[in-house]
Amino acid sequence: MSDRPAPDRPARLTRWEQRTEVPLFAAGLLFLTGYAFRVLTSHEAEPWNDIALILVWSTWLLFLVDYVTRLRLSGLGVRFPRVHWLDTLVLLLPLLRPLRMVQVYQAVQRRHDRPRLDLYARVMAYASLTAVLLGFSAALAVYHLEHTAPGASIRTFGDAVWWACATLTTVGYGDATPVTLWGRTVAAGLMACGLALLGAVTGSFSSWLIQVFTREDEKRPPERG
Repeated sequence: MSDRPAPDRPARLTRWEQRTEVPLFAAGLLFLTGYAFRVLTSHEAEPWNDIALILVWSTWLLFLVDYVTRLRLSGLGVRFPRVHWLDTLVLLLPLLRPLRMVQVYQAVQRRHDRPRLDLYARVMAYASLTAVLLGFSAALAVYHLEHTAPGASIRTFGDAVWWACATLTTVGYGDATPVTLWGRTVAAGLMACGLALLGAVTGSFSSWLIQVFTREDEKRPPERG
């Protein structure tokens, strides 16, 4: 893979993304850790709650600095939020940062001459990792929004994890469902992501199986009449 930037991408922007994408992914994990601590622990757990809050806001400020820097380097001006709509959405909702796994992979891959995994393994690995991180993020968000709501069926974090698994896999048992507006909004987004990720994994796995069987058929000696 060539290290030269695409013709429509400024070289400085490409270099910035190569240097920052992986550290920002690590910052995203720190953000998720701080948010999880805030959601799952008692508010009386001081000073750890304050430390977690500082961690959440400091990592979000890193995301903001990165966004502003890339906006300036891109040369797009006011068109940047529309062209890079996913980046804008992730800045506003940092729990969606797992959706940037493809960009993280591209930044890592630019440092190597060729992929370490074949296409099908890459798709399945990164789709699976995205599903795990996104499902955990959605479980945290729904638990935060639902567990004190009147008539809620999601009362514990375990209920939220079970709901996230059922939603991501499109099973939808219906025993645990959000009842609040924002909880259902999170659910709708997770359903859409679940369909896309499941389709990517099953499609890649099916293509890989077809490729394996085709190679075996080609190696098999022809039958004699």
